[in-house]
Formats: sequence, C-alpha cells, structure tokens
Amino acid sequence: MKIAVVAPARSITPEAAARAQGFAALLYPQVELTYDPQCFADGGHFAGNDALRAETFLKYANDPGFAAIWFARGGYGSNRILDVVMPGLGAAARAKTYMGYSDMGFVLGALYARGIGKPVHGPMATEATERNKGAPAGRALAWLVEQNRAALEPGLHGRPAAAFNMAILTAMLGTPWMPDLTDHVLILEEVGEAVYRIDRMMWQIADATQLRGIAGIRLGSVTAIPEGAGEAEFGDTLERIMLRWCRSMNVPYLGRAAVGHDATNTVVPFGVA
Repeated sequence: MKIAVVAPARSITPEAAARAQGFAALLYPQVELTYDPQCFADGGHFAGNDALRAETFLKYANDPGFAAIWFARGGYGSNRILDVVMPGLGAAARAKTYMGYSDMGFVLGALYARGIGKPVHGPMATEATERNKGAPAGRALAWLVEQNRAALEPGLHGRPAAAFNMAILTAMLGTPWMPDLTDHVLILEEVGEAVYRIDRMMWQIADATQLRGIAGIRLGSVTAIPEGAGEAEFGDTLERIMLRWCRSMNVPYLGRAAVGHDATNTVVPFGVA
C-alpha cells in the first residue's frame, strides 16, 4: 500500500519525515510512505508557492498508484489552492482517502462538498513524536491502512458526522467550498484562541444559513488559550457558551469529543464511518 504525504499549507523538516517513515515501518511494514520534496520547500509562510502546492497535490491525488493522501501539517494556506485543485481532480482522486485536520479542513470540506474521495479529520504525518509516543499517528495509520474502528472517535455511534477547527469552519461559511452538513453531528475544536473569540465564532456558526439542519454539535479540545483570555476573564465557561449557541440554533449540544490539537485526537470520517 502506498500513501503520499503532501503539504498544502506549511512545510515540515526532513527529520519529522524520517521519524514518521520509521514509525510507519514499525507498525505497518507493508506501507510505503512517500514524502514529496515539496513538503520541505521554503516559500515564506508556505511549503512552496501556491502553484507548487497545487501541482503536488494534484500529482498524487490523480495517481492511481497511491491509496491515500496523508497531509503533513496544518498552519495556513490550503484554501489558496482550492480553485486550482478541485477542478483538476480526476477519477483516481475519487477513490482515495484524504486525512488531516486544522487548516486541512478547507480541503476536506471542499472534497466532501463535491463527493470526491473519503475525507477524514484525523492526525497528520508530523504527529509521531517522543512526547505523544506516536499515539495520534498510530491511530491515523490504523484507519488509513486497515480502517481499524478502534481509531475512531468513540462517540460517533454510526451517525453522519464532520469535524472542523472553528476558525477554518467560520472562514468557509458563505463560500462555495462549504459542504452540506444536513443531519450531521458537527464536531468543533480550537487552538490558540481567546475564549471571547470562541464565543464570537459560535455566534457566526449559530446564525449561518449553511448550517441549518445539522443534527447537533459536540466540542472537542480547546487548547493553548492565551494567558489572560480564558474562561475567568470572559466570565463564562466553554460548556455554557456551547449550550447558549446550540439553544439559539435549536440543536442539541451533545457534549465533548476526543478531537483536536492534542494527543487525544482521534479519527472522524466525513459522513458515516
């Protein structure tokens, strides 16, 4: 089985790639993990310019020799290439699994909106580290290689679902890249944002016409909240924020989920697992 690693947003180091390849070889020796040199390109904030990132994505998405694309990391930038890559995806791209999260939500959402491939919110290829003992990357590979259900977020229960970083989702609203999530449980996570910004994003989510008809909302991890911008300073908790805006949407708040920018990040296929 061949899995391609590409970086539609920011670059990674060769050391991170070697670590992931070694980890994958230990767990699944039958897997060939291919890193395109574009992953290490230096294009300012990005892993190469927009044209290079789009060309590389299309190269592997349209290659029938690869079963999946595993995104290298997030950051910012995958939205800038959607208008090029989405029209360029052919038949081979429709058979692939695509896994990532954070900024990769732009790509996953756009793929899902067009019924292309199997988009999956899950850990990325840089997440085999000493600190997390490779647990997130192990879950990602377990799903990519053998669709091991032990890697799934435990609260999916066979219902249609989709997972997004809040900032990415709110940026997609009002654009043609936003998928129809009618009857889906929407799982949200965030990193590095003040609690007042989370409340503001939930206000936008609650009023978004493109999200009318969702079946409910769950909250994943909310990590790295800036100092002085937490629940105490805002005067409310994340749970009460979620309850308030779910009431405004007239949808149930379904509690927490093991999804987000931390070692608990599990796998959420878009749609029904």
